[in-house]
Amino acid sequence: MVLLRHAKAERPTTAPDADRPLTARGHADAAAAGAWLGHGGYLPTVVLCSPAKRTRQTWHDVALGMAAPPTRPLGVPAGQAGSAPAGPPAGGAVPAVRYDQRIYHGYATDLLELVRDTDPQAGTLLLIGHNPSISELSTLLDPVHADPEGLRTSGIVIHRIAGEWADVTAQAGPIVKWHTARG
Repeated sequence: MVLLRHAKAERPTTAPDADRPLTARGHADAAAAGAWLGHGGYLPTVVLCSPAKRTRQTWHDVALGMAAPPTRPLGVPAGQAGSAPAGPPAGGAVPAVRYDQRIYHGYATDLLELVRDTDPQAGTLLLIGHNPSISELSTLLDPVHADPEGLRTSGIVIHRIAGEWADVTAQAGPIVKWHTARG
């Protein structure tokens, strides 16, 4: 399971909070997050995303970043041939994307319920949300290794989930990797 905090957004104005767009840096960071996920093979089969503008824009840029091939395969020095880098899922499969208001307004326990409702056939779940709930979900899954300061914008944390999505419980998702993308 991949948890991603939305990328850097514009500062609040008189417009509704849900309508805040990403900054130029936010767009670049989200694309960098997608590239990192793609290169690491963390390609989602299901995406759960907040309906807020900044999270929808984050998902869009992440998807573009995952699809963009690197200039050379990771780990291969310039000028040397190598195997093709990890790309989109086999057959160009597109992940199922669901926008859910509970990700915008909910608590970590609400996010956990969304995880539990994920299609049992889904291999990798990407959940794109907001602080504090996205960081609190990470802490709920792995209280020992979660960052006590929470995820930064464009912060990614990978949790290993054993078993079925429906059976995910607190303290049952050890952190495997984390990364903060900067474009």
